[in-house]
Amino acid sequence: MTRITRAALSLAGLASIAALAVGCAGTPAGTGPTSSSAPEQSTAPAPAPGGDDDFDAAWLDDGRMFAVVTMGSSTCIPQVDEVTASGQQVTVSLVDIDADAVCTADLAPRASVGAFPEGIDPTEDVELVVTYDGVTDDADLDGDPELAGIPGTSTEYTPSAGWFDDESLVLLSWGSSSCPPIVESVAGSGATGTVAFAADEEGKQCTMDMAPRATIVAFPDDAVEDDGFQLTLVGANLDTTIPVRG
Repeated sequence: MTRITRAALSLAGLASIAALAVGCAGTPAGTGPTSSSAPEQSTAPAPAPGGDDDFDAAWLDDGRMFAVVTMGSSTCIPQVDEVTASGQQVTVSLVDIDADAVCTADLAPRASVGAFPEGIDPTEDVELVVTYDGVTDDADLDGDPELAGIPGTSTEYTPSAGWFDDESLVLLSWGSSSCPPIVESVAGSGATGTVAFAADEEGKQCTMDMAPRATIVAFPDDAVEDDGFQLTLVGANLDTTIPVRG
């Protein structure tokens, strides 16, 4: 069995990356994924997952990484605590970092990002067994022959995206954990889509870390097709077009 703990997990080499120095402040930050939403805060606790399909999952980083999607407060995102693997079955535990945190009272999809252990083959099906807040359920990922990343190797720190349902995807980007990209608009039709990000707030200070930032992107029902989908990113220093896997 292969095991990765949160303390040991480098998220594919975060510890070795030099700190970003341009446009950022010197405050350190954690390596957990950050959210792009910023609704009004409330003292209400984050709702627990519920329903028949408690967890969804998406391929990220060319198969080196994954996202687990849960429902709850958009400002209190659980983090991946421990990952273990036996064959193509991967067991993932999620934790709330601060049980006393003040969270928004919304109910939104939010993505927790982790790295696959060495030995997982992303071209073959993977069964994720996820535990969070007393709930354990499966979130399966279909193998994709176009995923060329090797779990356990270093990330290339480039944007990537994966579907977790027919119209919604997780976008992974890299940069300051305190300044995640904020979605301004989403458009899509057929096998192409565009996400535009809001301009940085003037004078905003950013931490100098290089962290994974998970952003949920949702298209209108039946507007797009997931086969061969290409996503264009505009703004937030993410200007590029990437394939969406899954």
